[in-house]
Amino acid sequence: MNPGVRWSRLFIWVVLLAWAAWFLAPLYVMVVTSLKDAEQIRQGHLLSLPTAPTLEAWRKAWSEACTGVDCNGLRPFFWNSVQMVVPAVLISTALGAINGYVLTKWKFRGADTLFALMLFGVFMPMQVVLLPASQILGWLGLATSVWGLVLVHVVAGLPTTTLFFRNYYVNLPDELIKAAQLDGASFWQIFFRIVLPLSTPIIVVTLIWQFTAIWNDFLYGVVFSGADSKPITVGLNNLANTSSTVKEYHVDMAAALIAALPTLIVYVVAGKFFVRGLTAGAIKG
Repeated sequence: MNPGVRWSRLFIWVVLLAWAAWFLAPLYVMVVTSLKDAEQIRQGHLLSLPTAPTLEAWRKAWSEACTGVDCNGLRPFFWNSVQMVVPAVLISTALGAINGYVLTKWKFRGADTLFALMLFGVFMPMQVVLLPASQILGWLGLATSVWGLVLVHVVAGLPTTTLFFRNYYVNLPDELIKAAQLDGASFWQIFFRIVLPLSTPIIVVTLIWQFTAIWNDFLYGVVFSGADSKPITVGLNNLANTSSTVKEYHVDMAAALIAALPTLIVYVVAGKFFVRGLTAGAIKG
């Protein structure tokens, strides 16, 4: 190998590793701090490894830490988020798939205009819809409930999921649909037997995208939730801002990691499928 090429590659690797270390430094600090007790934090420094690793901070953050006047940890907030995220992700993904299918393979007069109008929802600031959404949830009797949050996230995510599926289905051959129609297949038969089996890459992309967006949302959670329906992000904020005689940084770090763990796991397990799905057509069209 040419010495110049070798040194060039070495330089690239050094730069990449330096940036990766810089990017991952906050995560490292969070992990090592969460494994320390209060005494180790006082005696050590920010980057020092724990001398006697312990999961006590994790246990306290999960079941005992105070979030205001409630001292049950993040556990109830975590399960509220699970109850909210699972149906919201599945429903918004399913509706986005149907919308994309209709807007590409069963086009009608004004379909392109309708799609253009839906795109406004992708770029619309979330703060714009807070008041009307609150009124609608009140009329439906869903205010301050988990199902109210589900409805809000489904509606808010629909423009994005429709965009993903519409741009993916544009690349599916129209001949497949026409051949199925000639064989007597109905609208739903074509969708479930032909289109949906070919949609695995974009389904994975949409599921990951929606899961991350909904799980990490704070604004809708703090505005539309009640005392018994607050999601994990609101619980984490309340925990971090609850005053005490001694600030327990290790508990705060453990709580932040608990809140981030589901999305980290999703990206570690399914990250490669997310990239494949994007390159397969999720942002084309």
